[in-house]
Amino acid sequence: MKKISVLLVTTILLTACVSKKKYLALEQENGEVKSELTKTRVAKEDLENKFAVIEARVNEYNSKIQSLNDDVEELTIENKAKFQVSEDGTVASGASKEKMRATLQNVDAEKLANAKTLKDSMNLAVQYNLNKAMNTSDLDENEDIVVDINETVVMISIDDDMLFSTASYRVGNKADKILKKLADVINSEPSLDVMVEGHTDSRSINTEKISDNWELSVLRATSVVKKLQNQFNVAPEQLIASGRSSYQPLVENDTWENRAKNRRTRIVLMPNIDKFFAMMEAK
Repeated sequence: MKKISVLLVTTILLTACVSKKKYLALEQENGEVKSELTKTRVAKEDLENKFAVIEARVNEYNSKIQSLNDDVEELTIENKAKFQVSEDGTVASGASKEKMRATLQNVDAEKLANAKTLKDSMNLAVQYNLNKAMNTSDLDENEDIVVDINETVVMISIDDDMLFSTASYRVGNKADKILKKLADVINSEPSLDVMVEGHTDSRSINTEKISDNWELSVLRATSVVKKLQNQFNVAPEQLIASGRSSYQPLVENDTWENRAKNRRTRIVLMPNIDKFFAMMEAK
């Protein structure tokens, strides 16, 4: 009985010693885990701080890049708006040149091949846009209309046979078709100024109502202006009537054919050329 008791006590003591060792081992392991966890937390916070610094720098760089892009865009717009004078004297902005190039894609290749200067190209673009707007293709082949551009001024020359009888300043009804088309273009842009110029040949004239070519040219221009105002509702403040008499001939007044070329009415459109292309695009 005494031997059994001693054995039991010994067993309990040994069991207690083993449990304490395991406890101490677990406690040490737990401490190591907590230490690693603390290190991991510190490392995480350090990485978060570094990331925040990097993110701030990225945002700063992006802000600078956006600012530079805005500056480039502003300078590009400003540069496009600036008018430049080419070697041939043609005045055009970057924006109008872009629109001109877009228009020229629709122009006949043979005509485009003959455009040697910026002025030639602008002429083709303006002619295309005006012919499209006024639909001159439905006019008779013998009706002489010439569209041209000089710097920022657009000029439409109309043969006098389309507008007047010989030595008369009254506009005939056969002119209604072309004047209506012209009025549509003028009325689409209120900022447009329009000068109507009368031109004669060099033969002198002296009748009961007309004393000379000066008077005839002015009377013809005034008649066209009045018809545009009264019949086609063009605002009178946009219109100017002027006479050139015979002093700006296109050719020498030495043949009947040449004199016929010099007898003409010229419509001078005076727009901002950028507004002109915008107006034609809208139509």
